[in-house]
Amino acid sequence: MDSDDDIEQVSTRGRPVGDREAKRKELLRAASTVIAQEGYANASLRKVAKHAGYTTGAVTYYFANKEELVVALMESAFDRFDAMLESARETGDILAPFESWIRLTDRSTRFWPATSELLAQGRHEPAFAEVIARRYARYRRLLAAIVKDAQERGTVRNDIPADILTDQLVAMGDGWMMLYPIEPKRFTPKRMRALIDALAVLIAPVPGEPKPGGRAARA
Repeated sequence: MDSDDDIEQVSTRGRPVGDREAKRKELLRAASTVIAQEGYANASLRKVAKHAGYTTGAVTYYFANKEELVVALMESAFDRFDAMLESARETGDILAPFESWIRLTDRSTRFWPATSELLAQGRHEPAFAEVIARRYARYRRLLAAIVKDAQERGTVRNDIPADILTDQLVAMGDGWMMLYPIEPKRFTPKRMRALIDALAVLIAPVPGEPKPGGRAARA
C-alpha cells in the first residue's frame, strides 16, 4: 500500500503538493485502467480518483472535466505511437513498431482495451475526433516516410506506394487492437508472433521487382 508521502495531499486552497507532471501521468494511468475495466461510459472522475488514491478535487486540479482528461489520455497514447516510430526510424527496422505494438497486449497493461474504447468514441465526441484525426495523420505521415526509406533500401516491397502500404499496415494494427478486448484468449504470445512473422512476409520485396535505382515502381 502507498505511504502517505506517495498519496497526493491537497491544501485548503485545492492545490496539490508534489511533482505536477508525475502526478498528472499517474492520473492518466489510472484513467486508462478504469476505462479498460469499466468502459468509457462508466469511467467517472470519482472512479479515476479512487483508483489513483486521490481525491476527486485533486483530479479536477489537473483536468477540469472528463473530456479534458480523456483528450489528454488520447494525446498520451499517440505519444507512445510516435515513440515507437522514432525507434524504427533510428534502427531502420520497419517491424520494430509492430513488435512494440504487440508487446502492449501484455496482461499487465490496459493500453489496447482503453485505446480501442476511446477511438470508438470519436464518432460521437467532436473533441475526440479532432485528436484522433490530427494525431493519426501525423502517425501515418511518419510511418509512410519510414516505409519509403525501406523501399529505397530494397528491404520492403516497392510495388505498392508507401502511403497505400502504410494505410494497410495501420489498418492491420488497428484491427488487432479492436479485437483484442473482445477475444483476448485468441491473442496468445504464439499467435502474436505468427502475426508479426506473416507481416514480414507480406511486406518483403517481391521476387523480380525493380531494385532501388532501377525502373520506378508502378503507381
